[in-house]
Order: sequence, then structure tokens, then C-alpha cells
Amino acid sequence: MDSVDTDEVQIGENKCVSKCTILSHLKTYNLYYEGQALQLRHREEEGELIIEGLLNVFWGVRRPIRLQMQDEKEAGRPRPSLTSSIDDVTTVENEETNQASTSIEITAADDQSKGSSGEEAAEESTHSDRVVRTWSDAGGRRISGRRLGIRRVKRHHRCSFNGHFYNHKTAVFTPAFGSVTNVRINSCMTTAQVMRVLLNKFKIENSPDEFSLYLVHTSGERHQLKPNDHPLAVRVLQGPCEQVSKIFLMEMDQVEEVTYDVAQYIKFELPVLQGFVTKLQEEEEREMQKLKRRYAEMRHIIKKYMRSLADT
Repeated sequence: MDSVDTDEVQIGENKCVSKCTILSHLKTYNLYYEGQALQLRHREEEGELIIEGLLNVFWGVRRPIRLQMQDEKEAGRPRPSLTSSIDDVTTVENEETNQASTSIEITAADDQSKGSSGEEAAEESTHSDRVVRTWSDAGGRRISGRRLGIRRVKRHHRCSFNGHFYNHKTAVFTPAFGSVTNVRINSCMTTAQVMRVLLNKFKIENSPDEFSLYLVHTSGERHQLKPNDHPLAVRVLQGPCEQVSKIFLMEMDQVEEVTYDVAQYIKFELPVLQGFVTKLQEEEEREMQKLKRRYAEMRHIIKKYMRSLADT
């Protein structure tokens, strides 16, 4: 029994395939993605085949999701406040202005000792005003520089999610439908485990119970992967071409499974679909009439037999 189990690979609850089958599909898969990052590796541990690599997952959510843009454990670097910047500049300005004024006073004293006239003193006063204004202008430029520095820090901490940028630690965002991301997993991981890895990759705060993975075909056929299914093994068995089928992340309460029988109709236009509905109603009526006739005949035979028993 053990030798039989080691020759099989589990792809879901009570679902297994042979190693030869999945290795054959894996060879085709890797040939399709030859030279690309989506190629898969495989190894065996204690007789168990393990496939690992990147799995593409497409976004199919309809409602916004909550994103935590920074790790809570990350220590935030203190940012200079605008008020402290102004105080620093004002202090420097006052010190430099006092130095300039002191220099002017000394010059004025020397000039007065040399018998300088009132006109020269007026010139020095005007020069002092120019110096004070010069330092004040420099202080204003420094404030502007500090402000630019603060803006640069904000830009440095921005994060990108599929090309969307944020300024806040947490944000609400709806990924573009059909945009793709990927996660590094192995074939032993279940759907529930893959979901947790994917949500943790982008620090999504929503509960994993809100979502599920769906295998969606271009025909419109859609199947939900069960919690104990193994998405990477399912992807390998479905084949590598994403023009045929894709794995989507969707809300469980927003999506219904679509069987193959229904999927072959949903691509048509409304008038054609209405014609299909009419035909189905007619076929249903015919089947109901056949069933009624069948039971009527059975009742007739039973009653006839009952009368024969009563006569005897």
C-alpha cells in the first residue's frame, strides 16, 4: 500500500494523480516557459514529489481591499517638523544678525573716532539694514529648502501596488480586474495556505475567509478551488497557457461557479440567449408530458391488476 502511495501525488482532498502523469505535464509546462522565471523545479523528499516555483494569480476582486503599506515592526525614523525647522532658522538668523550688527557698531565707533560726519553714519545705518535683510532672505530660503526636504522624505516612503502609489500607512484600494501578481509556493501547499501567503505579501488586512481562488477558463467555465486543493499542482495539470485558463483571486460571496454546460451559452448575444431559453422551456414541457404519460400508463396497469384481483 505504501509503494502505491509514493507513486501518487495528492492534488486535493481524496484526489491523487500518478507521478508519471504530473511529471509529463511538468515537462510540457517548463518547455512553455523555457528561459523564464515561471519555470518550476521539482525534487523528492522521502519518496514524496515536491514541485516549487512561482504561480501567477490574477486579481478579480470587486470591492476595495485594505492595504497596510508599512510593517508595524518597522521603526519609524523621526521626521523634522516644520515648526522646529522655522525655530532653527530663526535662531541662526538672529545670531547672524547680531554678529552683523556688532560689526557695524564697531565700524561706526571707529568712524566716529575719526570724526565721521552724520551722513556717513546714515550710510552705515542703511548698510546695516541691507545686511539684516540679506540674512533674513537667506533664512527664508533655508525654510523653503527644509520644506522641500520634508516633501522628499514623503516621496521616499511611498509604496507601489501594481503601479498605484500611496502616502498613508494604510490605504483602501481595488486592484485592476485581470492584473496579475505571483507568489512563490510549492505543490504541498493548500489553497488556504496560498491565500495567506498572497495576502501577507501585500500586507492585505482583509481576512482570508473573504476570498478564494477560482480556476477560470476562457469559455466562461469557473470552478472554485477547495480549501484542501493544491493550486500549483492544479495549474500544472491544467497546462501553462493562460489564454486557456487562469487562477483568479475573487470574493466568495460575489462569484458563483459556472459549469461547462452553462459556460457554452454565456458568450452569446442577448437575442440568441433568449432563443436558447425558449428552446429549453419547450424541451422541458415535452419532457414533462413524457413523464406524465409514463406515470399515467403505470397507474392504468396497476389499477387494471387491482380490478382483476377483486374479481377473483
